[in-house]
Amino acid sequence: MVLYVMHVIKVFTNIIGVVTIALISIVSILGLVCLCRSVYFQLWIKRRGYQRLSYFNGPWLTRITLILVAFWWGIGEVLRLTFVNGKGRFISNRAWQVNVCKFYIISNLGFAEPGLFLLLAFLISAALQKQELGTLNRKWNRKTIRAVFILCSPSLVWEACVVFVISSDDGQASKFAKYWYSASAVHNGDITCTYPLLSSIFLGAFYIILTIYVMFVGGQMLSLVINKGLRRRIYMLISATVILLPRATLLGFSVLPWPGEIVHESLVFISFLVLMLAAMVGIVILVYFPVADTFAIGDQEHLEMQERRAIIL
Repeated sequence: MVLYVMHVIKVFTNIIGVVTIALISIVSILGLVCLCRSVYFQLWIKRRGYQRLSYFNGPWLTRITLILVAFWWGIGEVLRLTFVNGKGRFISNRAWQVNVCKFYIISNLGFAEPGLFLLLAFLISAALQKQELGTLNRKWNRKTIRAVFILCSPSLVWEACVVFVISSDDGQASKFAKYWYSASAVHNGDITCTYPLLSSIFLGAFYIILTIYVMFVGGQMLSLVINKGLRRRIYMLISATVILLPRATLLGFSVLPWPGEIVHESLVFISFLVLMLAAMVGIVILVYFPVADTFAIGDQEHLEMQERRAIIL
């Protein structure tokens, strides 16, 4: 019976691992498409001389940074999977498995997640800034990227302290203490990555502040926007930010079941789906759609110029 239960758990974690990798691959392909379109858009404007459209292309470097951070986040999500950690798998050494879990907490929870949504928040707020101070300012991209790294530094330091200074993975700490500090646990002889409560609480506080900010900026934008399509996009961005709060809650509850069991893997997987959905909505609306809309404007201008020439001739 015990062997059967272990086999079921192994099959379940393998399925979740395969599905997670497949979903991250989809996000990566979407990000690659957006990255290529952003770079091509920059070259397209310079080649055709559409200087009037440069306003829409102002945050191109911030958009590329957003895609790169999303790629980094995806790599971390793959490495922390139980599917790739274990005997005979991609990471088989137990010491390496422990280090990977610590790296994941610092990299993803400390930098990639906060950085990803800070970049999205800055891209949202850019629309409300004056042209000379906003995306038309050549220094805007550099200031924005610098600000994201500065704002992520407290989270990065906090997560590093949790997994290196406070954490005790030597087996001497009580189970209660491990709920708060540990980034990994032993399951069937292998290491399973966990989410310390201190990390989840900090992440939840960040998402609360981010949600309040996005709702405030979104409300200002809604008062200025008349177009129904744009209003729909703003509502989607606000909704995508609000659903991040359940992610932190799910990660907090994931410490209750034993790490590596079906309930634990399910909670972590659902929280991953929430994060992935929010990231995809943000990338599509703030990277893909602006570029696609501007291409349409440029093509329309090109057609109008051809029509004028035909009339003159």
